[in-house]
Amino acid sequence: MIKVIKISDHRRKKAPPVYFSRIELNQLLSLYSRRVISGEWKDYAIDHGRSMSAFSIYRDSKAHPSFTIYKYESGSHRSGDFVLGTGGNVVKRGRTLLEVLVPIERELRLVSR
Repeated sequence: MIKVIKISDHRRKKAPPVYFSRIELNQLLSLYSRRVISGEWKDYAIDHGRSMSAFSIYRDSKAHPSFTIYKYESGSHRSGDFVLGTGGNVVKRGRTLLEVLVPIERELRLVSR
């Protein structure tokens, strides 16, 4: 007897794509624009994958990214879904984007001579 098997029943389920939300993009672009105005950063790139999304920040357009903020699938990491990396190293992990941005967030202030 022949047994018919649906291949679709046995394929792995594809992970839904991960994107930054509008609020998260506003937070990232706000920080980015402040650093562009100060002349520190020059360019950025956004990359989307099946299980993660990345926002990379460049000092100039030909170099490796200075920082990359990764967002992974919700609940995929015990220490949080957001990661700040630089040069292949993890700088900070967190459950929210704001937690991860703390190391690169800084107050700009006027210094008088």
